[in-house]
Amino acid sequence: MTAVENIRQTSEGGQEMKPRSEIGARELMREVGAVLRLSEAEAAQLGQLPVDSDEDQTMIINMGPQHPSTHGVLRLMLELQGETVLRCKPIIGYLHTGMEKTGEDLTYLQGGTNVTRMDYLSPLNNELVFSMAVEKLLGIEDDIPERAVWMRMLLSELNRMSSHLLFLATNGMDIGAVSMMLYGWREREEVLRFFQKVTGLRMNHNFIRPGGLAADLPPGWRDDVLEILDMLPPRLEEYDILMTNQPIWRERLQGVGVITASEALALGTSGPILRSTGVPWDLRRDMPYMKYDEMEFDVIVGSYGDAFDRYAIRLNEVRESMKIVRQILDRMPSGDYRIQNKKVTPPPRGRIDESMEALIHHFKIFTEGFKVPEGEAYVGIESPRGEIGCYIVSDGGPKPYRIHMRAPSFVNIQALPHMMRGGLVADAVAVISSVDPVLGDVDR
Repeated sequence: MTAVENIRQTSEGGQEMKPRSEIGARELMREVGAVLRLSEAEAAQLGQLPVDSDEDQTMIINMGPQHPSTHGVLRLMLELQGETVLRCKPIIGYLHTGMEKTGEDLTYLQGGTNVTRMDYLSPLNNELVFSMAVEKLLGIEDDIPERAVWMRMLLSELNRMSSHLLFLATNGMDIGAVSMMLYGWREREEVLRFFQKVTGLRMNHNFIRPGGLAADLPPGWRDDVLEILDMLPPRLEEYDILMTNQPIWRERLQGVGVITASEALALGTSGPILRSTGVPWDLRRDMPYMKYDEMEFDVIVGSYGDAFDRYAIRLNEVRESMKIVRQILDRMPSGDYRIQNKKVTPPPRGRIDESMEALIHHFKIFTEGFKVPEGEAYVGIESPRGEIGCYIVSDGGPKPYRIHMRAPSFVNIQALPHMMRGGLVADAVAVISSVDPVLGDVDR
């Protein structure tokens, strides 16, 4: 097979980056500037080659999809001049699972098993946004028991902590602080152990469901949470010594992967990426849901929009989540952990052995599911990576007619070309790591 035939067989078509000689000004503008609402002249200036160079001095290379530091099967095509990145084009689709289409074939009760696997580092937030959208369609969002609401907040914040701890681990590994991988993984393990005790699983729980949760918190849960909260502060101080105040760490991250507030807003980014530019946007505070408007916590923002700001924001968001969790512990009410609506929630397990009616009800809920009135609903919440939204259209049946997830990783990845332009190829891994993408969320 010739080299040309091999390229044709492996080509991703229009997704791939082409040499400048093969593309026109309009395509170059679309690649480098259309999203930012630039004029044709501004985009042409952004996309032009440096002075005293021509196309013979540049080369296009692949980074990924098998690269260990692309956080999954992400492929980047980079145009380099020496070690400087002139253009970057993310190519996705290598992990495509069709979860949204699959969701149209599952009942609303089964849907949690599907969405929990998208952002597999933040499964409980996926389940939460899906459940809230279904509850909005059912018109029961105000009927969820108080205990269920506070339990959801507890699990959501602990999940934010575990996700950020894994970011700190992998970010350290990507940039050469190998010991950080061990420490971040060690701390995250304690949170996952608690999740296993509560839900039965370390990941992909299907525990937060429409109407409430699958079960109540187990005996001793409060002591387990307090152990985590007491264990973390000295460990986070160790991270500060190991990384935050370390000159080499600062050299590797400060001024790298810079994005401005206007660029971040135009690209639709959210979460730590947007907040790193100084925009204090957090849905928990700005569009509060559940009981977040009653919580005292700070929205952590940066100043420079660089990789160091994004690292520091996530480190300090762990501390803010700990602050929220302590408040939840003080205010956790007693009562039901799910709505007592026979049309939405199955009967207690104990009743199935005693009552034929309960057995039939259980059978119908888990085989046919419950019907949801016609309509559409969108709910957005703050996941560790930004705004995760769930849009559902119902035709009145037991399954969604259409479901679409507004996945933060998918949106945030389009900021990569703007962060990488003009930087060094050695910094490419640091920039990818600072975005903290989950490819299951991108290619869902």
